[in-house]
Amino acid sequence: MSSTEIFQPSKISTQLKRQRRNRGGWQINARSKTYKWATQMERVDLIRNRLPVETLEVVARQAGVPIQQVLELIGIHKTTYNKKKRAPELLSSRDSEMVLILIELLTFGKSVFNDDEKKFQRWLKKNNISLGGVTPVSLFDSVTGIAEVKNALLRLEYGNLA
Repeated sequence: MSSTEIFQPSKISTQLKRQRRNRGGWQINARSKTYKWATQMERVDLIRNRLPVETLEVVARQAGVPIQQVLELIGIHKTTYNKKKRAPELLSSRDSEMVLILIELLTFGKSVFNDDEKKFQRWLKKNNISLGGVTPVSLFDSVTGIAEVKNALLRLEYGNLA
């Protein structure tokens, strides 16, 4: 931007959206298929079409927690999970949405920690003062909790208490 140009927030917003789209947004691989989304509407489409149950394993791997913990947080019984995995079945729309939101959060969190997955996973498992003394991963059971974890990551990214 030259010194004579007028500051235009909408132009910057459009440039940022374009950059994000150019990076490819987010993706998750399951059942030899890649599910990609870069916009909210693409996410809605994936939610409506539902994701395979194996995507829960991807969340567990990226968060560095056992699959059993992810199942408990999302509210799926182990027997239901095993049955859906054998069949193979798709997750409900609600569970698919939780998986997509968690993948977005985990991708963002990893970038806050300069792509150091081990440091990020350690942070997820440590009690956090800014989150009321609980571990970030314990808040993965609700959209509001996930938003609080994202806010903590944003504060951390900008050098505030997190």
